Amino acid sequence: MKKIALLALLVGLATGAMAGNALAIGAIAIDDQIGDDDPAYGLAIGEDSKEDARRMALRYCREQGGTNCRYVVWFETCGAVAVSKRYYGYGYGSTKAKATGDALEMCERNSCRIVVAECE
Repeated sequence: MKKIALLALLVGLATGAMAGNALAIGAIAIDDQIGDDDPAYGLAIGEDSKEDARRMALRYCREQGGTNCRYVVWFETCGAVAVSKRYYGYGYGSTKAKATGDALEMCERNSCRIVVAECE
């Protein structure tokens, strides 16, 4: 399922780039249920509005099997998600390094790893 969400994300990136968005918006959604698997997440970028980005992030999270997905943040430049089996973190900022650093810090480095980091 994660490969499908990633493919959808990449298609969205290509479509947004072709559309020539002057200001594209991204969003992150996370399923915060603790279980044996990593939390499901959705990262949408290249959307025209905060609402579109929120809706797509929730959709991608649910497509990964998330049953308790919730929207956590929107951003204009870069976004990242870090997960472990019990923790998650997200970050955003003007660079991929800033977004990934914040995601790992929020996750408190509890064996967390970056699962996705993208920039407009």
